[in-house]
Amino acid sequence: MNQSVMKTGLHQEGTPLRILITGGTFDKQYDPLRGELGFADSFLPEILRYSRCTLPVTLDLVQMKDSLYMTDEDRLHIRRSCTASPEEHIIITHGTDTMVETAQLIGQAQLGKRIVLTGAMVPYSVNGSDSVFNLGCSIAAVQFCPPGVWICMNGRLYPHDGVRKNLELGVFELTGAES
Repeated sequence: MNQSVMKTGLHQEGTPLRILITGGTFDKQYDPLRGELGFADSFLPEILRYSRCTLPVTLDLVQMKDSLYMTDEDRLHIRRSCTASPEEHIIITHGTDTMVETAQLIGQAQLGKRIVLTGAMVPYSVNGSDSVFNLGCSIAAVQFCPPGVWICMNGRLYPHDGVRKNLELGVFELTGAES
C-alpha cells in the first residue's frame, strides 16, 4: 500500500470507517538483510480482504513508526488526522508501548467521534499474531461504542483514560477504581 489513502470493502455497505495506519508491531516484518523487524508496507489491505470485511473502509497511511519513537508532533499529526476525517468511526493501528499516551492526547480534543486504537503484541507477518483478532474486535467495537476514544486489545474495550499496558503480563487492563 504505497498510496496514502485507499478505499476497500467487498460490498461497501454499512458504517463508513476510516483506519489510520501509524505503524507499530502490527505492521512490522522481518528484514533478512538487517536481521531485524522493520516496516515496508501495511498489511491492512490484505487483512481486510482475508477477513472479508464488507464495510466501506478508507485506509489512511499516516506514518509507519514504532511507537517507542513517536514524538509529540507525531501524536498531534494523528489527532489532526482524526479531526480531518469525514468519517465518524475511526480505528487507529498503533504500537502498544505508547498507545495510551496517543489515546489520551486524542481524547483531550473531545472530537465527538468514535475512535478506537488497536495494535498487536506479535506482528501480522509472524505466526501466532494477535493482529487480526484485535482488528476484528476493533471493527465491531467502533460501530457500537459511544462517542469517545477507546483502546481495544485482548478482546476488551477500554476507555482511553482508564487503561494501562501491563508490561509483566503483556496485556492491557483497567486502572484505578474500574479494575
